[in-house]
Amino acid sequence: MTRGSVTVRVARWSAVHPWRAIGLWLLLVVVAVGMSVAIPKQQTQSKDEWVGQSGQAAELIEKAGLGDRPTETVLLTDPDGPLDKAAATTAITQLQQKLRALDPVQAVGQPVWSDNGKAALVPIELKGTADDAADSIDKVVAATADVQKANPGLTIGQAGNASVNAGVWKQVGSDLAKAEKLSLPITFALMLIAFGALIAAGIPVLLAFSAVGAALGFYAPLSYLFPDGGSVANVVLLIGMAVGVDYSLFYLKREREERRKGRSTLDAVEIAAATSGHSVVVSGLAVIVSMAGLYVAQDATFASMATATIVVVAVAVLGSLTVLPALLAKLGHRVDRPRVPLLWRLNRRIGPGGISRRILAPVLRYPRAALTISALAVVALAVPALGMKTESADLNTLPQSIPEVRTLKALQENFPSQGSLSYDVVAQGDGAAAALTGLQESAVRTGKFVVPAGDAIRQAGGTAVLTLVSVLPDSSANGEAALHQLRGELAPAALGSTTWAVGGDSAESVDYGNNQRDKLPYVIAFVLALTLVMMAFTFRSLAIALVTTLLNLASVGACFGVLALVFQHSWAEGILGFTSAGFVVSWIPLFLFVILVGLSMDYHVFVLGRIREGVAEGLTPQEAVRKGITESAGVVTSAAAVMVSVFAVFATLGMLEMKQMGVGLAIAVLIDATLVRIVMLPSIMVLLGRKAWWPNRLHRQTPEQAERELVSV
Repeated sequence: MTRGSVTVRVARWSAVHPWRAIGLWLLLVVVAVGMSVAIPKQQTQSKDEWVGQSGQAAELIEKAGLGDRPTETVLLTDPDGPLDKAAATTAITQLQQKLRALDPVQAVGQPVWSDNGKAALVPIELKGTADDAADSIDKVVAATADVQKANPGLTIGQAGNASVNAGVWKQVGSDLAKAEKLSLPITFALMLIAFGALIAAGIPVLLAFSAVGAALGFYAPLSYLFPDGGSVANVVLLIGMAVGVDYSLFYLKREREERRKGRSTLDAVEIAAATSGHSVVVSGLAVIVSMAGLYVAQDATFASMATATIVVVAVAVLGSLTVLPALLAKLGHRVDRPRVPLLWRLNRRIGPGGISRRILAPVLRYPRAALTISALAVVALAVPALGMKTESADLNTLPQSIPEVRTLKALQENFPSQGSLSYDVVAQGDGAAAALTGLQESAVRTGKFVVPAGDAIRQAGGTAVLTLVSVLPDSSANGEAALHQLRGELAPAALGSTTWAVGGDSAESVDYGNNQRDKLPYVIAFVLALTLVMMAFTFRSLAIALVTTLLNLASVGACFGVLALVFQHSWAEGILGFTSAGFVVSWIPLFLFVILVGLSMDYHVFVLGRIREGVAEGLTPQEAVRKGITESAGVVTSAAAVMVSVFAVFATLGMLEMKQMGVGLAIAVLIDATLVRIVMLPSIMVLLGRKAWWPNRLHRQTPEQAERELVSV
C-alpha cells in the first residue's frame, strides 16, 4: 500500500507506537486543563460591544467623562397586598446600613414610595465603571438577600444592569451543568446502541469529552485576543461533543468493517485512516471554514465563539487521527468487548443499512419523483422563514425563574418612570446643553418619555448628555419604536446641525440586532464561497460542489422555517416550556447558518466518499449510490442521532436563546440526515450519473486499484 497520505502515516505511527500516542494525548489534555486553571479567561468589556450610532454616543460620553455611575435598585413589595409602610421603613433602614458598609457602594439614596402604595424602592449608586460593578455585584446582592431573610413578610429584590446580568449568567451556568449531565449519558446510550459493546461505545464519548476539556484550556490564552462574550463554554460543549463523537464514530465503524472482511488490525487502521480519516479532515476543515465566517460579522462575542469552536474541532480531529488509531491497535478485537447481548444480536440482524435500504429502493427506482416530492417538502418547511422576525433579546426573552428579572418587571409595573428603556442623547459643540434642553421639553411633551430624577442634563466642556426614559413596557418592538422617534423626529428637529448621537442600553440593543441582520448576507457569501471551493478541490468536481451548496441551503432554509413556526407562535410553548416573544433572537440565524453548513458536511463528505469508491470500482451510478448510502447509513444515522440528542438537550434549557439554538440545530440535522441525504442527495446523484463528477472522469478500477488510490489520497 502507498503510504503517502498524512492521515495514513500518522495513523500507522500511532498504531505501531500506541503507548507513546496515548501518553502524548494525555499530556496534551493535562497541559490544556492546567492552562485553564493557571490562565484567567478574559471576558468582553462594554466597549467591545459598541456598534452603530449607540457606539458613537458611548465613545463621546466616555471621552467627556460624563458616564453615569452604575446603579442598582432594591424593590420592596408586600405579597399579601398594599405595602406596610412601617415594616418597609424598618427593612429600608437595615438595607441602608448594610449597603453603606460595602466597599463597592458609592451611595444609597432615600426611599421612593410608589403612587399606588404597593411598593417602595431604594436607589443604589456603585463605584467605578459598569465593568467594575459586574465584578463586585455579588456582595451587593448578598446584602439585599440578608435583609430579605430578616424580613420574611416582605418581598425584597434587586435589579439593575449588573445584577440582572449576573442572574442571567448564573442561569447559563446552571443550564450548562444540566446539559453536561444529560448529554454524556444520552450520547453513551446511543453509542451503545450503535456498537452493541461497552468499550466501543465508550471510546468516542471519552475522546469527545477530553477534546472539550482540552479546547477550553487552549482557549484561555486566546481569550486575551478574543475575549469570552459569555457563551464559549456552551458552544464548546455543544459542538465539541457532536463532532468529537462523530469523528471517532466514522473512524471506528470503518475499522470494524475492515476487520470483519478479514483484515489485520494494522491494515484495518490504515484503510480507516485513508478513507474515514480523510473524511474527518475534510469535515473538520469544513466546520473551521464555516465558523471563520463569524469573524466577518465583526462582533466580539461571535469572534470568541468562532475561535473556541475552531479550537475544539481541531483538537477533535487531532484525537481521531492519533490517539484513536493507537487505542484501536492496542485493543484489537477486544474493542468489541464486553458485548451487550441483545444490542449485539440486533445490530447483527439488521445489518449495515438495513432500514435505509428499504427507504432508498423507491428513491433509486423513481429518482425524479423522489426529488420532486422531497424538494416540495423542504420548500414547505422553508416558506415560514420568509416571515421570520428577528429582534434583539429583551426582558421578555429572559426566564422568569431569574429573581432579578421578576424584580425588574415588578419595578416597571409600580414605577413606570423607572422603566429600563432609557436613552442617552449626546450633543457636542456650542450650545449643546441649550439644544438638549429643547429636546427634553419636546420629548416630555409627547407623553412618551420622562426624565429620571436628578440632573437631567450633564455637561463637560463642549459635550452634554440628556437621559430620557420611555414610558412604554420593555420590549424589542417598543425599544425600536422609541429609538426611531428620537433619531428620526425629535433629535433632528431640536438639535439641528449640532453633532449628536442617541445611545444608551436600549439603543445599543437595537443597534446590535440591526448589525447582525446587516452582516448576515456577507457571512452567507463568505461561508458558501469557501465551502464550495473546498468541496470542488476535495472531490475534483464542480458539480459536487454546487450540489453540496444547494443541499446546505435547503437544510438551512428548512431550519429557519421551523424556527419561525415554533418560536413566533404560542402552540409549542407547553411542549418546550417557554413563553413566545413573537420573534427569533437576532444573533441566532447567523450563528445557526455557519454551524449548520459546517456540521452538515460531516456525514455529507463521508457519504460522498463511499459513493465515489463505488464509482471508482466501476459500478453504475445507481449501484454506486446504493452501495455508498447503505454502507454509510449506520454511521450517518448514529452520527445524526448523537447530534440531534445533544442539540435537543439545549432545547430543554431555561434560556430562550439556548432553546432556539437547540431546536434549530436538532431539526436541521434531523432533516438533513433523513430527507436531504437519503432522498434528495441519492436522487440527484442518480439523475446526474457520471456527470456528477464533472470535470473529473473517474476511470474504472479493480478493487485493489481503488484501495491503493484511497490509501494514497
